[in-house]
Amino acid sequence: MTNIQTVFDDGFNPAVVAASLAGEHVADKVDVLNKLEPEEAAAVLTLLPRESAVEILDKPELYFSAEIVEALPRAIASQLLAGMSADMAADIIQQIEDPVKTELMQGLDEASRTAISSLLAYPDNTAGAMMTTEFVSVPGNWTVAQTLEHLRHVERTRETIYAIYVLDTVTRRLVGAVSLRRLISGEPSAAILSLATDPITTLPLTDREDVARLIARHDLLAVPVVDKMGHLLGIVTFDDIIDAIIDENTEDVQKFGGMEAIDEPYLQIGFMNMIRKRGVWLCLLFLSEMLTASAMQHFESELEKAIVLTLFIPLIMSSGGNSGSQATSLLIRALALRDVRLSDWWRVALRELPTGILLGAMLGAIGVLRIIIWQKFGFFDYGEHWVLVALTVAIALVGIVTFGSVAGAMLPFGLQKLGLDPASASAPFVATLVDVTGLVIYFSVALMILHGTLL
Repeated sequence: MTNIQTVFDDGFNPAVVAASLAGEHVADKVDVLNKLEPEEAAAVLTLLPRESAVEILDKPELYFSAEIVEALPRAIASQLLAGMSADMAADIIQQIEDPVKTELMQGLDEASRTAISSLLAYPDNTAGAMMTTEFVSVPGNWTVAQTLEHLRHVERTRETIYAIYVLDTVTRRLVGAVSLRRLISGEPSAAILSLATDPITTLPLTDREDVARLIARHDLLAVPVVDKMGHLLGIVTFDDIIDAIIDENTEDVQKFGGMEAIDEPYLQIGFMNMIRKRGVWLCLLFLSEMLTASAMQHFESELEKAIVLTLFIPLIMSSGGNSGSQATSLLIRALALRDVRLSDWWRVALRELPTGILLGAMLGAIGVLRIIIWQKFGFFDYGEHWVLVALTVAIALVGIVTFGSVAGAMLPFGLQKLGLDPASASAPFVATLVDVTGLVIYFSVALMILHGTLL
């Protein structure tokens, strides 16, 4: 791989950088350009062969590809966009604002402009927005030999040739799919339709997660996207789905961590943008945590009478939050994988209820054992009513862990029912919810058990 530091020893020189990239793998070229400012990367791209520049811009790992295209001379930018796969070019165009967007579109040839415009018409995160129009299709009356000859002429302009789609000669509807393996092993004189299998298809408005499940279920390298009449619009390839899954998982992880999802690499995101993405959620969680202070104020007199109860507040709160976070994590993933559906909420609740009780009992037993050891061995004196204190902690843990498990499991269902992303049920949010409720449960149990003694 190019030693970027050596290249820049005498300062940035686009000609030197471009020359150093000759012969490098495209992934290494992308790594080098990612270390440059968009304007610098654009200057390097203008000095590279067109085919190499297109190959670099076609890589989703390239940071700020839209900014790089904006920094290019308009004529060169339009040429490179026309040479790219239509889906990647559409992604870049979508990020560019007018009037630059209009200028770039006007500079495209008619075929490229039509292909990109059709992709831009579909909503984000759908099969239509992800698909490429660069696929191989042949009429149903062709032979294997004709199809192979066609492949030799078009393979450099197609995103993939591992599947050939057969169209009806009259209606142009998709009637079959032939894998490259079956094609090259077929008799040259055989009709292409004799090798075709019924295609697994999807509609353009299908969510990308559903497309990913379809590809995984049928072990496909690509899935054709058809309209309601069965006409082939494009294909979603396996590598497009991998990129989509990475984006989706990254977004879910960030949301689950208690922040707004970011769409840029960590070291590239602006400082104030980072503050906004994280600060809004932190403020919301902080305001929610104020309810914890309000709950403690409500039980102020009990705390004054039985200071020993305060020793177990962190234990009580963290146990409930942990159980709730566990349940939320499990259900968010289960909903994403379609292991459970909205209609299964009652089954999940019935499953989490005994689970929470048993888990709470386990923690309660550990808590009681800890109090007994500390009391008997003189590590700490919990007072003459230490047995009742231990019982309070045990019963409270059962109640809090049970509530945390059920509430944490139900929250993703509630969010999905409202049309929101279940991943928004972040661990900090669940922990905050259970913290407040946990204090109420803890002190309510204490009032019942310790009434007439410590309280």
